[in-house]
Amino acid sequence: MTELVIGAGVMGLCVAAELSARGRAVTVIDREEGAGPHHCSWWAGGMLAPDCEGETAEEPVVRLGRAAADWWAAQGAQVTRAGTLVAALPRDRAELARFARRVPGETLDAEAFDALEPALAGRGLRGMFVADEAHLDPRAAITGLRARLAARGVTFERGEGRVGQIAGGRVIDCRGLAARDVLPDLRGVRGEMAVLRAPDIVLTRPVRLLHPRFPLYVVPRGDGIFMLGATQIESAGRGPATLRSVVELLSAAYALHPGFGEAELLEIGADARPAFPDNLPRIRRRGATIHVNGLFRHGFLLAPALARQLAGWLCDGNKPELCDEDHGEW
Repeated sequence: MTELVIGAGVMGLCVAAELSARGRAVTVIDREEGAGPHHCSWWAGGMLAPDCEGETAEEPVVRLGRAAADWWAAQGAQVTRAGTLVAALPRDRAELARFARRVPGETLDAEAFDALEPALAGRGLRGMFVADEAHLDPRAAITGLRARLAARGVTFERGEGRVGQIAGGRVIDCRGLAARDVLPDLRGVRGEMAVLRAPDIVLTRPVRLLHPRFPLYVVPRGDGIFMLGATQIESAGRGPATLRSVVELLSAAYALHPGFGEAELLEIGADARPAFPDNLPRIRRRGATIHVNGLFRHGFLLAPALARQLAGWLCDGNKPELCDEDHGEW
C-alpha cells in the first residue's frame, strides 16, 4: 500500500522521510513543484532551540525538540551547533531576569558576553548562553530533504491534494493552515521576517534580543546574511508584511548593533503558521485520513518528533504521545 502524504512543507517531508526509512512506499502530493514560498516553512527562522522556546512553550515542546538537531543532521542538513545567545539592553534587564527564571542557561557578565560574541562587544549588553541549541537554514534543509527523498524513491506529484478527492489507500494530511476546511479548531498565527546583508557584522550563533514589546531574533545564514524575525500575530492573513512590523524588526536590529543600519534589505516576507488552541501539535485520525498539524512556531523543532510518532504508530502499532483522543479514533 502506498502512503499518500498531502503537503510537502516541513511536516509532510518529515513524515515521508520516516515512513520511507521504514520501507513504506510514499507519494507526496503538493500544489506546487519544488520547495518554495508557498510553504510556511520557507519563512522559518530555523532555530532548533527547545530550551529557549520553553520560556512560553509546554513541556513536550522542550523534551521532544531536543532530538531535532540530531534528526536533521542525520538527514544531511547542515546543522550549526553553536548554542543561542540571549541578550538584553541595559534598560531591559528585568526581561532578562524573567527569562532566566524560566530557561536554563549560563548567565553572562559583560566580559563573558563580549568574549562569546565579539561583534556585540562594548554595547553594554548582558545575557545568557544556552549551549545545547542549534540552527539551520530552513530553505536549504527542506530543499535538500526533498532531493534526498526523491533519490530514495519517494514520488512527488503536483496537485491540489484535497483530501476528499483522493480515493484508495490511506491519506496523511500535512497541509498546514490549508487544512482548516476539515480542522475547524485550527487557527493562523502570522509571522513576519526580513533578510539582511551586513558583511561587516559577524555573528556565530542566533541572538535573541529581549524586549517587553519588540523581541527579536537574529539568525546568521553565512556570508553576511541574517534573518530577522519575532512577530507573532493572531491572524490567518498571508499577505505582505506590514510597515509597522518591518519597522519594529529593523529598529530592534539597529538597537542590537548599529551596523545593521547600513545593511542591505534583501527580502521581506510573511506567512501564517497553523496552531491549535493550546499551541501543541496533534495527530488525528478520521476514517482513512490522518491529520498531522498544528506545529505553531515549532516547525523544524517538532516535525521530526511528530513524524517519528506517526511512523511508530503506523508501522509498529505504538499510540502517539501527541494523538488527539477527543477528535480521533484510536
